[in-house]
Amino acid sequence: MSTSATPAVRDSGERYRRTELYNVVDGDSIDGVGTFDKYSPVDGSAVASVHEAGDEIVDAAVGSARRALDGEWARWTVAERAGLLRRVADVIEERAEELAAAEVADTGKPLATARELDVARAAANFRTFADVVSASGLDSFLTETPDGRRALNYAVRRSLGVVAVIVPWNLPLLLLTWKVAPALACGNAVVVKPSEETPSTATMLAEVLREAGAPRGVYNVVHGFGPGSAGEWLTAHPDVDGVTFTGESSTGAAIMRAVAPHVRPVSFELGGKNAAVVFADADPQRVIDGLARSVFTNTGQVCLCTERLYIERPVFDEIAAGLAERARKLMLGRPEDPVTTTGPLISTEHREKVLGHYRIAEQEGADTMVGGGIPELGAELDAGAWIEPTLWTDLDNSARTLREEIFGPAAALVPFDTEDEAVRLANDTRYGLAACVWTRDLERGHRVAQRMRVGMSWVNTWYLRDLRSPFGGIGLSGIGREGGAHSLDFYTEPTNVCVAL
Repeated sequence: MSTSATPAVRDSGERYRRTELYNVVDGDSIDGVGTFDKYSPVDGSAVASVHEAGDEIVDAAVGSARRALDGEWARWTVAERAGLLRRVADVIEERAEELAAAEVADTGKPLATARELDVARAAANFRTFADVVSASGLDSFLTETPDGRRALNYAVRRSLGVVAVIVPWNLPLLLLTWKVAPALACGNAVVVKPSEETPSTATMLAEVLREAGAPRGVYNVVHGFGPGSAGEWLTAHPDVDGVTFTGESSTGAAIMRAVAPHVRPVSFELGGKNAAVVFADADPQRVIDGLARSVFTNTGQVCLCTERLYIERPVFDEIAAGLAERARKLMLGRPEDPVTTTGPLISTEHREKVLGHYRIAEQEGADTMVGGGIPELGAELDAGAWIEPTLWTDLDNSARTLREEIFGPAAALVPFDTEDEAVRLANDTRYGLAACVWTRDLERGHRVAQRMRVGMSWVNTWYLRDLRSPFGGIGLSGIGREGGAHSLDFYTEPTNVCVAL
């Protein structure tokens, strides 16, 4: 294992140079046991050579985090940690264009989206958890004792320890910082395993933290894959105290098996097969605008995206036609083009998975209103992972298309006649992440939203929430909650102190 130069930073610009991305251990850049290429989903060009971590590098990263916990970092106060998080947010904003360009090179999403969503939320995540940890507290009780005296019981938070942070490829910087910010706020040290599809911004965040003044070893990065690679070795490591993961439900199950021998806590935000329920009294233009966002944002590659649309029969045709028209107007193109609204899928491998679902829908008798295949964008882009935004009708809840997560820009539209039927259809799933209810009747909106078996239920909106509110799902959609004090509950262990007075 050898150290190397500072981790590669991608230059901003309209095209992306091939760069080299190293593992980061104890603040140093570490060569891998080998390298693998990262390709642009926009045009198939190689954008990075990534150093893959072997088991020794993973072990060194965990050891680096453990030493940080036993060293200077352990003496930092809550106020000092909160100050660090605020400085990190400042540096993210100073380097916003570099981070956005790296995110675009990895994901292919529109540059405006990377700036306005991913980078802006990354800074907001650090500031939010600086505020949350500064204001946090735990229970205290003054009680009478059997001998007529009194005792004071109060709880204090201890950091969980070394936390493995496993990050998905769909919103890599946003979801990375959503986990790293509260982990560091609580005094933990982290080892990050970014997706092999999106390794750049996790590597760059090491530079951001160093520039902001973070001690060595509190943030480490290991690159690689899942089984038989960095992901498996990290989650199974006996000196990891907890694992936080966002991604596929099947991967979450594999991580649970890996941590079981050590009885480690996990926080999982997994897949979704999210429903929207549209009542006839809803504002049709507001509904169409909202559904266009919830179905097609980030090319449908958001765990919160809507894949099942239940629409009350009197307005079914109007909403379906309006949404199909919006799908046809989406602009697929290069991310730096200001008219582009929709990027490619993350990879051609993922496109094959999504296309498989498109074929299943046809076999199940779906009427494809719009899309259903691969667009022709010209020689420059046809090597990328492009796919057509797609809408289906003439399916019901027995179809695989309405039961299996697709994770692409696609949704099935189904009519309903009564409120109870809509609730039954929406809840007919093994997932339970999010739902949307569209109605002008706010009494019904409250009522139906609370009947949804999900972790998050929106009324007349989508993707809007306070970062202090609970975030997570039930069933195949996850374990635990993130956000505000809910994140602190995972990243700390409470210790009760009882003092006889």
